[in-house]
Amino acid sequence: MEQANKLLEMVAKQELLINEAADHIWKHPETGYKEWKTSTYLEEKFEALGYTLVRAGNIPGFYADLDTGKPGPKIAILGELDSLIVGNHPDADPETSAVHACGHHAQSAILLGVAAALKEPGALDGLCGSIRLMSVPAEELIELGYREGLRQKGIIKYFGGKVEFIHRGYFDGVDIAMMIHSGCLPEGKALSIGAGCNGCVTKNITFKGVASHAGGSPERGKNALYAATCGLNAVNALRETFVDSDHIRFHPIITEAGVAVNAIPETAKVESYVRGASFDSIYKYNRKVNQALAGAAASMGCNVEIDDHPGYFPLNNDENLAQVMTEAMETIAGPGTVIRGPWGTGCTDMGDVSAIMPAIHPHTSGSIGTGHGKDYYVADKVLGCLHPAQCLVLTAAKLLTDDAARAKKVIAEAKPYFKSKEEYLAAIDSLTMNREAVTYNEDGTITLTFSK
Repeated sequence: MEQANKLLEMVAKQELLINEAADHIWKHPETGYKEWKTSTYLEEKFEALGYTLVRAGNIPGFYADLDTGKPGPKIAILGELDSLIVGNHPDADPETSAVHACGHHAQSAILLGVAAALKEPGALDGLCGSIRLMSVPAEELIELGYREGLRQKGIIKYFGGKVEFIHRGYFDGVDIAMMIHSGCLPEGKALSIGAGCNGCVTKNITFKGVASHAGGSPERGKNALYAATCGLNAVNALRETFVDSDHIRFHPIITEAGVAVNAIPETAKVESYVRGASFDSIYKYNRKVNQALAGAAASMGCNVEIDDHPGYFPLNNDENLAQVMTEAMETIAGPGTVIRGPWGTGCTDMGDVSAIMPAIHPHTSGSIGTGHGKDYYVADKVLGCLHPAQCLVLTAAKLLTDDAARAKKVIAEAKPYFKSKEEYLAAIDSLTMNREAVTYNEDGTITLTFSK
C-alpha cells in the first residue's frame, strides 16, 4: 500500500502538466492521419522527459519504451490523437469543424502524465519487464475517402491507427495492452468496464446509372439515385432477420446523388459500416447487405461498385485485467466506484488489439454531454484525466510487481481470438472487396457477385 501511495503521489505531481496538455490539444483538434501538430506537441514533451521515440514517420504517432532493467512482460499503455468532426459544437475548429467531442485530448494528456510519473525516481522500484507508451492516430473511423486516398498512395494499408500500428509491427513483443477512454458515468462512479463492443467493416458503395434529361427523356436514363434508395430500402427490409445478440448495425449516408436537378443522376455514392458483435456475424451480415445492394441495382438496370475494407475487430475486455484495474481505481476513488457496463454497439480499434493479446478499454467519468455531440466536454479533469493516469500507473505496477505474477496470470489465461498477428491480418484482409456486383450477360440473364 505504501508503494501504491507513492505512485499515486508521483502522478499527482504531474497534474499541471496533464491539464495544460489537455487544454492545448482541445484547442488544436485534428482528424485521423492528420494529427501532425498534436503528435509533434507530444513528441517534444516526451523527449523533454528523456524518452527516445520511435516515430511512425509518414503518419502521425509514435511509441517509447521504458525498461525496468529486469526481464519480464511488456505492457503497452495507449492514448489516441485524433478528433471528430462536429460542426455545430461551440469549440469546433471554424475551418475544419474538428473538435475532440470524444475526449481523445484527455487520453493524450493522460498518456503524457503516465510518461512523466514513470520517470520519477523510484517509480519502477520492485517492477520487472517493460512498458511501451503509444500515441496512436486515427481511431475515429471517419473521412473514409481521405483514408482510401492514403491507402492508394501506399502510405497506409488500414484505415484504423491501431490496426496500422499492428501491421507495421509496433505491437510486436507486447504482451498486454490497456488504455482508458473518456466517458459520462453516474455520479459517484469512477470507471465502467464492459464486456466489450462491436466491430465493423467499412463500405464505400457507388451506384452507377446512365444520365439523361430528367424532363425531356427520362426513359433513356438509368437512375443511380433510385437504385441507391432501392438498395437502402432492401437492407432495411432485412433488419428483422438480424439476430438481436449479434448487435448488427447498418447506418448509411448518401454522399453524392446527382449534380443537376434536370438530369437523371448517373452516380450515387453511399458510405456506411456493417457493425456486429463477432467477426463471424460481421462477415455473414455484410454478405447479406451486399446481396441486397446488388439486387437493387439490377432491378433498376444499374450497377453498383462495392468497396469493402476491414474496419475494426470486436473488442473483448480481458476479465483478469478488469479485476486488476478495478482494484487500482478503487484504491484511488474508493470501494464501489467501478461498475461493469453492458456490451457496447460502437466500435474501437482497441478491439483489433484485443484480437491478438489480452487488452482492456474501459471508460472513466468526468465528461458531460453526449459523446460525438455538440455538448460534449471533459468537465472535471480530476475525474477525467488525473484519476485515469493514476489508475493506469497503478495497474501497470500491480501487473509487474512480484516478478510480474499477475501479468503472467493474465497472459497465461488469456484467450485472444487469433493465435498470431499474421492469422489476424489474414482474417481481416478477407473482408476486403472491390468490384462491380452486377454483370449483364448477352443472353439476357443477370449475374450478381457480392462476395469474394
